[in-house]
Amino acid sequence: MTRSGDRTANTTDNCATFFLTNIVPQTQEQNEGPWLELENLSKELAQSGKELYIVAGPLGEGGTGLKGAMTRIKDKITVSESTWKIVVILDKPGLGVKGVTTKTRVIAVRMPNTLGIQSDSYKKYLTTVDELEKLTGYDFLSDVPVGVQAVIEAKKDS
Repeated sequence: MTRSGDRTANTTDNCATFFLTNIVPQTQEQNEGPWLELENLSKELAQSGKELYIVAGPLGEGGTGLKGAMTRIKDKITVSESTWKIVVILDKPGLGVKGVTTKTRVIAVRMPNTLGIQSDSYKKYLTTVDELEKLTGYDFLSDVPVGVQAVIEAKKDS
């Protein structure tokens, strides 16, 4: 779910953002509203010298668009009920997992894939990594030491 505008160093990287392996159907209001706000914040943080690790994806079925609730497009592509994103923010580039501490800022969101949210802030949809793990079945931040992981996965960004 990497946006095209963040992969402009060369044509190959930019074109890869348009493959279905990188695309999740989103309502325009979600994509141009709170999702974009979080993308822009992430870009600002990276440009200010922070190192970001980002993972995102869809959850469930039945997003609401112009045609009402949809579970599939042409019986082939699932329309998710919501999308989620986790942004791990390190103060210095190049530290990798070693730079993750109990004080590391982590932004976790779950946004409904629906109409009527374009003017919402991403902050309305803040959650915890722990909650996203319960919903998705994934074990995020698994390379982070268990004690650190327990603290940062339970915190909701403010």
